[in-house]
Amino acid sequence: MADQIVDSASDDRVVNNVMRHKYRVLSDQEKEDMQTLKDLGVDFVTALHRIGNTPPSDDRQGSRELSIAQTKMEEAVMWAVKHITK
Repeated sequence: MADQIVDSASDDRVVNNVMRHKYRVLSDQEKEDMQTLKDLGVDFVTALHRIGNTPPSDDRQGSRELSIAQTKMEEAVMWAVKHITK
């Protein structure tokens, strides 16, 4: 089951998580908020690629500074989603 892909807003998201075995069911608004935060993160990272002249499909940013900015955005999204799902 480790290969199973589950949408992060799905009520079935426990099947591919070895650390958290119980989740509370999220409301439709919480699911929407979580998706909005993740979309904002993707938009930000895409902008960093544009600024750094790297393709969005590339794993690397155009500079160390942009890589740090991406890492911080990923962290910000993680903590905001954690707030919603706790």
